[in-house]
Amino acid sequence: MAEGASSDPRERRRELAAFLRSRRARITPREAGLPSTGRRRTPGLRREELALLAGMSATWYTYLEQSRDIRASDQVLDALAGALRLAGHERAHLFHLAGRAPAAAGPRPEPLDPQVAAVPLLLQPHPAYVIDGAYEVLSHNPATERAFPGLVTGNGGPPPNFVRWTFLEPRAREVLVDWEAEARGLLARLRTLTGAHPGDPRFGRLVDELHGGSPEVRQWWPHFEVEARGGGHKRLRSPDGAVVTYAYTAFHVSGRPEQTLVIYAEPHARP
Repeated sequence: MAEGASSDPRERRRELAAFLRSRRARITPREAGLPSTGRRRTPGLRREELALLAGMSATWYTYLEQSRDIRASDQVLDALAGALRLAGHERAHLFHLAGRAPAAAGPRPEPLDPQVAAVPLLLQPHPAYVIDGAYEVLSHNPATERAFPGLVTGNGGPPPNFVRWTFLEPRAREVLVDWEAEARGLLARLRTLTGAHPGDPRFGRLVDELHGGSPEVRQWWPHFEVEARGGGHKRLRSPDGAVVTYAYTAFHVSGRPEQTLVIYAEPHARP
């Protein structure tokens, strides 16, 4: 199984160690305000330098990167997050991996209210759909199928899933004008969700499937990029080759925290 999907404490400690190493490697001594000490064999900060910035023992910090069975306090994690310049979602990911934040409830299958399922059809001709916490499409309208060809494969195929479509459907690279940026952001959001739902089998299966079918996932997953989910803009190429910029917005379904309604509209159009 790909890393990041286990509730085994040993695996979580290995995940924490790898996350710390990846974040330490991206900060230079100059950025951290430390004097240059000549040629360095590895990029980023040394363990001793990070420990100094975080106000802790270098030996104790080394134990964290060695996956030792030690428990970091909230104060220590706060200090590390500050020294590593972690953003909000990265800080939350650090706390989850360290076992200092309660894991979110797994995205158990929740019944989709028929009234919610009908909303995407009401928003036609704008692409609209409802997804669950693992990016499976629970409801969609015809405009979604036209905008994202290959997402819905019909009866007998796997449930429509936006992560699977992005990485494993060849047409996605043609439709998503900024495919790499979109794919990296989506994978970072999946990494965040996987860390927040340790041991959830649906995330484990999806991550394993992506590793098996996408060289980009195998290359990017070890970078430990994490990101929160939200709205924004997306450029899609239509079947006639025209590029359309959409503004998309996500709304959580009331009473169903794992279900999200996503609506696409051209910036000057209104659904």
